[in-house]
Amino acid sequence: MNILLFGQGGQVGWELQRSLSLLGTVTALDHDSTEHCGNFANPRGIADTVRALHPDVIVNAAAHTAVDKAEGEPDFARTLNATTPGVLAQEAAALGAWLVHYSTDYVFNGGGTQPWLETDATGPLSVYGQTKLEGEQLIQASGCQHLILRTSWVYAARGGNFAKTMLKLAQERDRLTVINDQWGSPTGADLLADVTAHAIRHLQQRPQDGGLYHCVAAGETNWHAYASHVIHEAQRLNPALVIQATDIAPVPTSAFVTAAKRPHNSRLNTTKLGETFGLTLPPWQQGVNRMLAEILSA
Repeated sequence: MNILLFGQGGQVGWELQRSLSLLGTVTALDHDSTEHCGNFANPRGIADTVRALHPDVIVNAAAHTAVDKAEGEPDFARTLNATTPGVLAQEAAALGAWLVHYSTDYVFNGGGTQPWLETDATGPLSVYGQTKLEGEQLIQASGCQHLILRTSWVYAARGGNFAKTMLKLAQERDRLTVINDQWGSPTGADLLADVTAHAIRHLQQRPQDGGLYHCVAAGETNWHAYASHVIHEAQRLNPALVIQATDIAPVPTSAFVTAAKRPHNSRLNTTKLGETFGLTLPPWQQGVNRMLAEILSA
């Protein structure tokens, strides 16, 4: 199987290079790749890459994910999150290739407290959410064989993440203020990569199972509880770690002014994914604890 991966330098893309290598030959590209175009700001170049490489499966882990920055550059965000994925879908359809694409809970309006179903009405609050939704719609309209995985609160040991930021601040400050009215499930990039590889294998035998799915770790938390868990677990793993913060104060979203509006409810229902692909997704704490063990031993 020939697999073409875009976005190799990102958190999910980095893990995908590992998980996809078990399935076949992987050509991994990033925005600055030279031999073939991997720059999503250049839709025509991306189309040329697909035509030159004739992949059996295209996996797109590239995106404009700077949520606040997207508010000030909507056209650029739309190119990366919608226009170019739409071009990928057209090329996949022409080749008869599969397209795997990642989307986000930001396609919803963040209301209520129930985990969102794949069939629930969308209503993005931000440019990021709107352009990611447009990308989904273009892929679905192309007629290509596709797998779209909506996810949220993605982290990895490699690169920056919320947990690392909280640990750093907790060692520098006596008091932290963390939002407690946004709910979701921290999801490891490694989990997403492993689910992707499993799903691709499954779809080779059951192509009728393609479509849109939600993929997050099991359970739910808010940012304040997440930060508290990270700090306590880090101290358990490394008793010598000096934590200055004696107060982790919960605050509402309104305490922080951001360019893009954040959803309060980022919970995603993963029943469809689990039943279709025969998966039991691990609790979010398991992946976070493993990530902490890795970064604290580095």
